[in-house]
Amino acid sequence: MIRRFANPTRFLALARVVMPAAAVLCAALLALGLWLALVVSPPDYQQQETVRIMYVHVPAAWMALFIYTSMAIAAITGFVWKHIVAELYARAAAPVGAAFTLICLVTGALWGQPMWGTWWAWDARMTSVLVLFFLYIGYIVLVDAFDDPQRGINAGAILLIVGLVNIPIIKFSVDWWNTLHQPASLTRLDAPAIDASMLKPLLAMAFAFKMFFIAVVLLRLESEILRRRLAARQQQLAGGIHP
Repeated sequence: MIRRFANPTRFLALARVVMPAAAVLCAALLALGLWLALVVSPPDYQQQETVRIMYVHVPAAWMALFIYTSMAIAAITGFVWKHIVAELYARAAAPVGAAFTLICLVTGALWGQPMWGTWWAWDARMTSVLVLFFLYIGYIVLVDAFDDPQRGINAGAILLIVGLVNIPIIKFSVDWWNTLHQPASLTRLDAPAIDASMLKPLLAMAFAFKMFFIAVVLLRLESEILRRRLAARQQQLAGGIHP
C-alpha cells in the first residue's frame, strides 16, 4: 500500500478526494468542539473559566507530538525505500507542526500564569516542548540551506530522526521528573481521570485539529510535488532536453 502511493500522480488523485472531505469534517468538528467547550462544558471548581484554555492547549500539544513523529517516520521511509512522497511530506508538514507547537507554548503560558503565578517555568515538560519547537524551526531552515534540494531533504531527515529522542521525553517528563504539570489524565490504564463533560469537547477539538492538519498538509504536499515537477521541467529546458 505504501509503495503504491510512492507514485506522485496516484497520490495526488487520492489527495484531491480526501482534502475537501477533511476540510468539511474540520469545520463541523470545530463548531461542535467550540460549542461544547464554551457553552456546554462547566467551569472547573478550581480553575474556573481558565480551564477552557485546555480545549486548545491539549489538542495542540497532541498534534505537535504526532506531526513530528510522523515526519520522522516519513524520513526513515524516504531513506529506506526512496519514497518520494514521504520525503516531501516532512517538508510539507513541518510549518504546520511548528504552528501547533507555538500554539501549545502560548496557550500554556496563558493557562499557567493564573494557575501557577508565572508565564514560564523551566520544568521538564515546558523545556522539552520548547526544544521540539526549535527542532521544527531547525528542520525548516536546514532543508532550504542547500543548493541541491535532495541534500537538504537528507540533512533534514537526519535531524528528524535524531530529534525523535525528544518525543518520549516530552511524553513521560511528568512521570520521570517533578514538574508543574499533572500526570497523564487520558492515557491511564484504568479510566480517564477527566469528567465526560470535559472529555467530549476535548476529543471534538482534537479530531478537528487532526482534520485541519490532513487538509492543510495535503494541500501543501500537492504544492511540493508540483514545485518539484516544475523544477525538473525547467532543468530539462535549460539543458536542451525535449520530451
